[in-house]
Amino acid sequence: MRGNQIGKLFSVTSFGESHGPALGAIIDGIPGGLEFDLLTLENELKRRAPGQHLAHTSRKEDDKPEVLSGIFENKTLGTPICVMVKNTNQRSSDYDKDLKRPGHADQTTLSKYQHRDYRGGGRASGRETIARVIGGYFASLIIPDVKTKALISHLGPYVFNPSSINSPSPLHLKDPSFNQEIENFLVEAKKKGESWGGIIELKVSHVPKNLGEPCFDKLKADLAKGMMSIGATLGISFGGGFEAALFSGSKISSHPHYFGGREGGISNGDDLLM
Repeated sequence: MRGNQIGKLFSVTSFGESHGPALGAIIDGIPGGLEFDLLTLENELKRRAPGQHLAHTSRKEDDKPEVLSGIFENKTLGTPICVMVKNTNQRSSDYDKDLKRPGHADQTTLSKYQHRDYRGGGRASGRETIARVIGGYFASLIIPDVKTKALISHLGPYVFNPSSINSPSPLHLKDPSFNQEIENFLVEAKKKGESWGGIIELKVSHVPKNLGEPCFDKLKADLAKGMMSIGATLGISFGGGFEAALFSGSKISSHPHYFGGREGGISNGDDLLM
């Protein structure tokens, strides 16, 4: 199986299966001498971890990272960094070897590789995103000024608009006033064995100018590949997005928001909006 690595100068290789002994990432291309903090990495992984909320999957993992290489005396060595997270709460007996679940890559994986780990979806599991969180933490050591914020703008039949409420949303909604209603909605769906999709708005601030290499390595192309490689992602848009198709050219050109922080595949220094 190829396709488990992303990046050139800075690369992240993802490894492991959902119900195997562990998952993790190998980070290459990181400079030496950068300060490493295990607690910060643990906290980033906790933000991703399941089982923290009634509406989450019932699987609960502590997701404790173990650094196997590349760090000494809490500093990067400049050598490949390997971080492993052990699986501790697998319930492999819940999975039927002969059941091919629609939308879970069971059939396509078996067809392509002739053999598959049917327990929890193997490489197609959402737990694979552990590697992306690890990679993101180490990337933040190189570009500490770049900040990201992601909020849910749509969930099932709900559409959220920014509110005047400043309190954080435990469900990461754009409008925290919907927290209890959405929790009830998701818990009820969970009881029925149902799930819902949604749309996430992502803003990246303090982005340097001039990132991106036209034509095939445009910034939006690289970002789209990374985002679309996340399981269950079906689409991505930038700036004004698909709504821009309904606007005149003069309207789109009138406000930088519609460009979403890039033009011609190159960052222009504004916030990236996806």
